Amino acid sequence: MSTLTIHPEGWKPAKGYANGMVAEGRVLFVGGQIGWTADQVFEAKDFIGQMKQALQNIADVVHAAGGKVEDITRLTWYVTDKKEYVAHQGEVGRAYREVMGYHFPAMTMVVVSALVEDDAKIEIEATAVLPS
Repeated sequence: MSTLTIHPEGWKPAKGYANGMVAEGRVLFVGGQIGWTADQVFEAKDFIGQMKQALQNIADVVHAAGGKVEDITRLTWYVTDKKEYVAHQGEVGRAYREVMGYHFPAMTMVVVSALVEDDAKIEIEATAVLPS
């Protein structure tokens, strides 16, 4: 079974996320990924570059477990600057689709005062349900 997006009847359409997902299989919990490379180097200093790298890191972990981005059922985003995120919505969407395609799992975004790595602007954790 692949993932199934849940949208309650009568609700306005969710844009860029799902209100719920149903899936069956092996559950993969991906720890928070920040915008550094596999060598733990921040090549990107900007929000969009770090966001794209964090998503790619998640995709890499999912692929290493034998899954694909479409198996991701939940993303929780932690951002340090809400205004920066909102000001770059178009770029956020383009960068997101470069890594995730048109797959929009259940998502939550939380604004935090800081992340453990001083240079990090974003951290994203994920849950994926891989085929059995």
